This record gives sequence, structure tokens and C-alpha cells, in this order.
Amino acid sequence: MHKPIDNFWKTRLTDLKKALDSNNFEAFVAENADEAKKIVLKKIIPDTAPRSVSWGGSLTFTATGLYDVLKNRSDLKVLDTFEKNLSPEESMERRRQSLLVDLFIAGSNAVTEVGQLVNLDMIGNRIGGITFGPKNVIVLVGRNKIVTDLDEAMFRIKNYAAPVNAMRLEKKTPCAKTSYCEECKSPDRICNTWTITEKSFPKGRVKVILINDDLGF
Repeated sequence: MHKPIDNFWKTRLTDLKKALDSNNFEAFVAENADEAKKIVLKKIIPDTAPRSVSWGGSLTFTATGLYDVLKNRSDLKVLDTFEKNLSPEESMERRRQSLLVDLFIAGSNAVTEVGQLVNLDMIGNRIGGITFGPKNVIVLVGRNKIVTDLDEAMFRIKNYAAPVNAMRLEKKTPCAKTSYCEECKSPDRICNTWTITEKSFPKGRVKVILINDDLGF
């Protein structure tokens, strides 16, 4: 077979799109980060016509270049939760307000093969936005986030995504030193609230873009 690895990922992503669509998500497949950006800017935003936009923490979101584009859109009210030099109080208030925007953008820690989004948050603004509040949600997912089932999703998050993010954010947690979850009680613990999103309600509210590249943690 010519290009078996390309064929492998094309098959996996196509099958996962079908699973997500059957769970009432609106799913897309993008060949790379740039194509994912085009789907958002040329398809989803024109179709949903949001007047306001915000986002939860996501390295995949920044990797697509969407942050740099959207934060400067003059036709949208932008609640930039990444803005530097905000006080802790201002930052938290902006995250609270972001739950009422028309369009919320986030990543996902894992996606199962049967089309479930699995996430674990420190504060909860990201999973809060995915679950309820914003009129429409875009979830950007690199192919490295695909897992077989919920057990694998939770193991991946606790023993890979969380330690790596704790290291990135310079949190004073045991996992930042050992690379494994220690079920800690650290004040810096980033693993506080789980969500499993099995279906989108209403249908199509959550739009998932599967990206044929390894992005984020």
C-alpha cells in the first residue's frame, strides 16, 4: 500500500468523525493546523454569526494561529482570557464572563473512539464553557488525543497531560517532578474536575475539529 501511515490516520479520523456525528456533535477533519483555522474562519464563524468570542486554555488553539487572528477582530466582542498583565481578580472575572459568549473555543484532553470528549480542569472555565453557557463551542483536537476508551482517556490525562502541563506552568506538584500522578493535595493541583461529554445538546452546538497532526498535550 502506498503511504500506509497516511492511510492509517485518514481511516482513524474518518471513523471518529462518524462516531462524533452520531453523538450529535458536528465534526470536521482537517489535514493540518492551518486547515483547521480555515474551517473556523470560513465555515463555522460565517455559519454561526457570533457577536462575541472567548476561549479556554488550549495549546492547540494557539498552534492553529486562531488566537492571533481572533483577538484582533473588530467585528467581535473579544474576551481575551490569555491577556497578560491582568490581576488575578480581573483574570478570574474575565473567565467567568467568557461563559456567556456566543462562541467559545477550547481543546480536549482526550477523545474516545466512540466519540466521547474527556477533560480534567483546575479551575473549570474550560469544561464549563464546553458543557453549558456559550451558544456554540469549537473543540480543536490533535490526533494524539485519540484513545480507545474512558480508562485509557483517564490514564492518559492523569499520567501524561497533567504532569506535562504542570511542568509547563511551573506548578509545585509532585507530578511535575516524578512525571506521574501522585493523587496529591498540593495547592497547585491542576486536576480538580472531570467531565465526560457523551453527546452534544442541542445537536450541533459542540463542533469538533479533528486535526491530522500531533498538537497540544
